[in-house]
Order: sequence, then C-alpha cells, then structure tokens
Amino acid sequence: MKDTANERDAQAAPPAPRFERRLLLGILFILISGMLFPVMNGMAKILGADYNSIQISWARAFGHIVFMLMFFLPRFGLGVLRTRRPGTQLFRSAMLFTSNTAFFFAITFIPIGKAASISMMAPLVVAALAWPLLGERTTLGRVIALGIGFAGVLIVVRPGTAVFHWASLFVVLSASCYAVYQIYTRKIASIDSPETSALYSSTVGAFGMLLVIPFVWITPHAWFDILLFCGLGVLGGLGHYCVARALNYAPANLVSPFQYFQLLGSVVVGYVIFQEMPDAMTWLGAAIIVASGLYVGWSQSRRKA
Repeated sequence: MKDTANERDAQAAPPAPRFERRLLLGILFILISGMLFPVMNGMAKILGADYNSIQISWARAFGHIVFMLMFFLPRFGLGVLRTRRPGTQLFRSAMLFTSNTAFFFAITFIPIGKAASISMMAPLVVAALAWPLLGERTTLGRVIALGIGFAGVLIVVRPGTAVFHWASLFVVLSASCYAVYQIYTRKIASIDSPETSALYSSTVGAFGMLLVIPFVWITPHAWFDILLFCGLGVLGGLGHYCVARALNYAPANLVSPFQYFQLLGSVVVGYVIFQEMPDAMTWLGAAIIVASGLYVGWSQSRRKA
C-alpha cells in the first residue's frame, strides 16, 4: 500500500529535467531584464543632457503603453482594459512614473552605477512598509537586516562628506516610490489580471502627463534622439515582460535574488558608455544593501515554507 502511494506521487510530480529547465528559463529571463533596464537607463542618461526628465519619463511610459497594447490586445481583446480598482491602478501608475522621473533626473548628475546601488534599497523599503500597509508581521532578524541595509545606503550616499551629491536623494525618492508601487501591485494581484496591471502601470505617465508635456517639450534634435526616445518604451516594456515570464517559469523567491544582476549591468553600461566606475565605498555599500535584501527575501520565503 505504501509503495502504491509512492508510485502515485511519483507519477503526479513533474519530471525533474523539465522542472529544472523551467527554473533555468526563469533565471535566464530575469538576467535578461537585468541588462535591458540598465541599457534603458543609459539611454535616458544620454537624453538627459538635452531634454527634461519629465519628457524622457513620458516617452518611457508612452512607449510602454504602445508596446503592451500591441502585445496584449490581439491575445486578450479589450477586456484587458477592464479593472475593478481604477483608483488603486492609477495610484500605482503615479508611483511608478514618479520613480522613473526621479531616477532619470538623478542619473544626469551622478553615475549610473551609484544610482543603481541606491535603488537596490527598494526591496528593503517594501519589507519595512509591508507591516503597516499589508499587515505582514515582521521579525527581529528582519528589522536588524533592514537597519543594516539602510546603513549601506548611507555608505553609498555619504551625506555630509565632500563626495555627497544632492541628486542621490532623488534616487532614494525613486526607490521609495517604486517600493510603494510594488506593495500596491501585490495588493491588487488577486483582483486584476497581471496583463491589466501591466497596462495600467504606465497610464499616468503616458496620458496624465500630456497636460504637462507642452510646457517641457523639446523637439528631438536628430534621428538618433528619436530612436533613443522610442527605445526607452521598447526596452522598458521588454524588461517588464521578461520579469513576468521569469515569474511564470520559476517561484519568486528563487528568481528575486537574480534581480540584483541589474546592479552589475548598470556598472557595465556606466563604464562602457560613460567611463564611470563606482569607487570602493560604493561597492561596499552596495554589497551591504544586497546582502540585507537577500536575507530579507530568504527569511520571507522560509516563513512561507
């Protein structure tokens, strides 16, 4: 009888090689997103020398909407535009647009690698806000990890020293807004479909800012600039699609640590395009932030298990 039960369980379980392939595909997709987003940020930094960060962020959002509509409408029809929480969706979108605008503004003044290091604090902010906003209980170990992680942010920013740059505070704002965006994405995940949420994530930036764009608009100077503006939306949309595909192939707690690959991608883009290389203190702070984020993610997955 026991052997029969074991055979039944073996038949119900997915084949190990197939399961492992799905995990590898999930990791591959998250690594691809970790290179797409830094390239997008590099394009935004190039444009930031001549154009307003609001215009750059609007192009990113509008291109994202166009890309998603082309991808989703043939598959899901107009029903993908139907949401049961329009207020929450618009708030999410406003947070994402604010995050992008603040980040694009900051990288016109500071290296991409440094900005990416600070932005890695977003998972820590999510963990800090999960209790008051989601009602998720925390632990002493997680609180200590959060404190250590934010100490890492201070090492990167170094307020009060000669290397401090006020633009770093805009990256802190960007990471905080992105954390709120992630929290409300989790809150609405059981209400609207992922495709609907993906579309609405850029609505405020794409359409709400049309009232502001005429006041900051600068007509692109060359075809190369037009290509960069179009590329922002395409790379942003592809990056988010890769993240969604990664989560479709593998559990979030497995692929999430690989999102820190984006930090390495940002350093590569910063060095190749702008000849920027983070200093030793930035590497140290980034390592502390990443280690704290990995511990928080590990402790959450362990509690769920």
